[in-house]
Amino acid sequence: MTLPPLDDLLATARVVALPMAARFRGIDVREALLLEGPEGWSEFSPFAEYDDAEAATWLAAAIDWGWTAQPAPVREFVPVNATVPAVAAASVPELLTRFDGCRTAKVKVAEPGQRLADDVARVRAVREAMGPEGRVRIDANGGWNLDEAEHALHALAEYDLEYAEQPCATVDELAQLRRRIAYMGIPIAADESVRKAADPLAVARAGAADLVVVKAQPLGGVRRALGIVADAGLPAVVSSALDTSIGLAMGVALAAALPELPYDCGLGTSSLFQTDAATPPLTPQGGVLPVGRVAPDPARLDELAASADRRKWWTNRLARCHAVLAASG
Repeated sequence: MTLPPLDDLLATARVVALPMAARFRGIDVREALLLEGPEGWSEFSPFAEYDDAEAATWLAAAIDWGWTAQPAPVREFVPVNATVPAVAAASVPELLTRFDGCRTAKVKVAEPGQRLADDVARVRAVREAMGPEGRVRIDANGGWNLDEAEHALHALAEYDLEYAEQPCATVDELAQLRRRIAYMGIPIAADESVRKAADPLAVARAGAADLVVVKAQPLGGVRRALGIVADAGLPAVVSSALDTSIGLAMGVALAAALPELPYDCGLGTSSLFQTDAATPPLTPQGGVLPVGRVAPDPARLDELAASADRRKWWTNRLARCHAVLAASG
């Protein structure tokens, strides 16, 4: 990767703050820094709690997407799932209407401060709304220990789970859980054990997952994520990192370039925003997203502009992560 000068990045940088339709990952407003490169608009939006070393990988992805031609797609549309935050069960039907035509729903579970009973009620509501033909998967974000995960999956198994994403935090726990619940027929997907790991292939070598969840920004871009999937030798689901429509297009490009795409992808998350930086936003229509780059609406950039203090915070972060990339050669 050729690193553009910092001044070139700062020249087009726009920081936006997108209000959420429902609280997600503990946030009500999603901030992102958008950049325009020779190939088009790109996005740098690591979550606020990530340190500069981790966030620099997201910047590498943003630069790769905005400054480099991408692998050719093998499909024109990517099927996507609905995403259900840790909302009350009564809110599920209305929330699902935001995801036009989606035949799969991913349900957040193991939310801090909630109980297993809340998860069961939410998953039951999703199954009822999706009907017997719909696909329901859960995502615990590593929130359970080994015994909690086994107990929870027993409680949730009656809702015919497509798979359980990151039920435990560590690779060793995932491997043990996979052995314990083999008779239940619920596949295990690894997310954080791939994108936040020093060795993203360790989970595959340990036999700790049946499939991997990959995200373009956290893994350093489309090409690097494609390499990880190929080396892991496991089926892959492409998911978002709560990107704006500009960043979601990067994820769609990743999904479109995979040789095989056996699962619906978690790229419909623009539907969780009240408004987005693009007009129209990249939201599911008939359960799919089109392949192609997305540019922000200039009027939206002005309407959604973050405060001066937050812009300074993001541009300072951009400068620090640029320095990390420069130092790494």
